[in-house]
Amino acid sequence: MFLPLFAITRRRLIAVAAGGALALALTPAMAEKAGSGSVSTTELMAPNALPDIVEGDANAPVTIVEYASMTCSHCAAFHRDVYPTLKKNYIDTGKVKFILREFPLDPLATAAFMLAREMGEKRDAMVDLLFAQQKNWAFVDQPLDGLANVLKQAGLGQEKFEAVLKDQDLYKKITDVRARAAEKFGVNSTPTFFVNGEKYTGELSVADLDKIVAAKAPAK
Repeated sequence: MFLPLFAITRRRLIAVAAGGALALALTPAMAEKAGSGSVSTTELMAPNALPDIVEGDANAPVTIVEYASMTCSHCAAFHRDVYPTLKKNYIDTGKVKFILREFPLDPLATAAFMLAREMGEKRDAMVDLLFAQQKNWAFVDQPLDGLANVLKQAGLGQEKFEAVLKDQDLYKKITDVRARAAEKFGVNSTPTFFVNGEKYTGELSVADLDKIVAAKAPAK
């Protein structure tokens, strides 16, 4: 069912997202040092309700898929503190192919992902901006006003902002991506990573990444 995203206030968000908030509270601050099982990489990389936006060499030996929520503070910390090193040392050098997929824990996160998707191939850049400014829109009394202010920095005006949030087809596709991750791959908190199909829950540190990537693609 389509949610009236424009009705979101901080108070309403807390009430509507109680289940998602519980899942976030249960998310460990640090990743498991060992994987917690694996899934079929063929199924993981099968076509989804929304096309993947791939960063890095399509033929990289290591594929990292992250399921994230835009209102998750652990996800924001990963993208602020760890992702720049991941990009510099692994994505840009052709060792890792990185894909971020939508797993919103609440209606506000869904709204943020919808707006980021409006940016097309610049979706990931918008995700980085939203994570960097998370405190200015996700944890305020009028979150949609804060979200609109951030989007203005990327040139998205109020009229387009409102139109995107009324796009029921896009809303459904994002919720379908989330549902598939939960049903097929057991994702129930964010961030959750799959590295060549092996599952890791919680934040990955730079040290974690170094060990995991080395194990998946040993130096020649």
